[in-house]
Amino acid sequence: MKVLVIGAAGMIGRKLVERLAREGALGGAKITSLDAVDIVAPTPPAAPFPIHSDACDIASLYVPGKLAAGRHDVVFLLASVVSGEAEAEFEKGYGINLDGTRMIFEALRHQQALSGGAYRPRVVFTSSVAVFGAPFPEKIHDEFFTTPLTSYGTQKAICELLLSDYSRRGFFDGIAIRLPTICVRPGKPNKAASGFFSNIIREPLKGEPAVLPVEDDVRHHHASPRSAIGFLLHAATMDLSQLGARRALTMPGVSVTVAEQIEALRRVGGEKAVALIQRAPDETIRRIVAGWPRQFDAKRAEGLGFKAETDFDAIIRAHIEDEHV
Repeated sequence: MKVLVIGAAGMIGRKLVERLAREGALGGAKITSLDAVDIVAPTPPAAPFPIHSDACDIASLYVPGKLAAGRHDVVFLLASVVSGEAEAEFEKGYGINLDGTRMIFEALRHQQALSGGAYRPRVVFTSSVAVFGAPFPEKIHDEFFTTPLTSYGTQKAICELLLSDYSRRGFFDGIAIRLPTICVRPGKPNKAASGFFSNIIREPLKGEPAVLPVEDDVRHHHASPRSAIGFLLHAATMDLSQLGARRALTMPGVSVTVAEQIEALRRVGGEKAVALIQRAPDETIRRIVAGWPRQFDAKRAEGLGFKAETDFDAIIRAHIEDEHV
């Protein structure tokens, strides 16, 4: 089995490649090679199969064709400009999140045509709960319509429709998984508007201050990086005939308020950690977050075997275990 991970230098991409390298197989099939690409060349881990690492920009006209020519069995499409950056840099967001994704889809379609229909890879695309927009019901069900209120959410929603149509036409076999906010993200703060959800846990656990730009009553939907990798692996190996024409799934997660996050931090990390959270309201972040969904009923995904944590304490403990905090 040949695997391609686009966006392999990001946090989720890196963890996915490490997991595949560690297990050596995907869905019971032995991995024979893996191509890991991103805007900067990913650092490949040791693996029982060759890993080729490369730096490339999927928004460059020649790149999608070059990647698709490898005719991989599974393509993980994770590359994306994050929410805050997509809102601040309109052209960049659309150039990568929409145009780059569509060019990858088109390149795969071209390879399918060249193969006479024999080549039909599995494509796993990471979408986002940002495809939904207010006003929201108390809990969002699978049938709730997508009316995004940010450029990032709009780009992801368009790509979901494209993926469903390309799959319907038989060009590839695709699935879009709408990730909750992934928390606690390791490393340093990034430009994602949702970054503070991780910052107020990660930095205090290291004994460092963190800024909270929103009110304590802000509610959001979370899953750990560990769960995110589980989502991707399951999406890559499950029977997609169960999805029918509805190729986008909202992933399960934990819905908590910022206050409940802080209380979980208090239980796991103690009072000293909580004392390091500094409140500094940011109107831009507050406005973006106000347009995001807060709670989901992910029965469809759960019924198809996707699993996540059931409380925020477990998310913090997963971070401590996985990152050796």
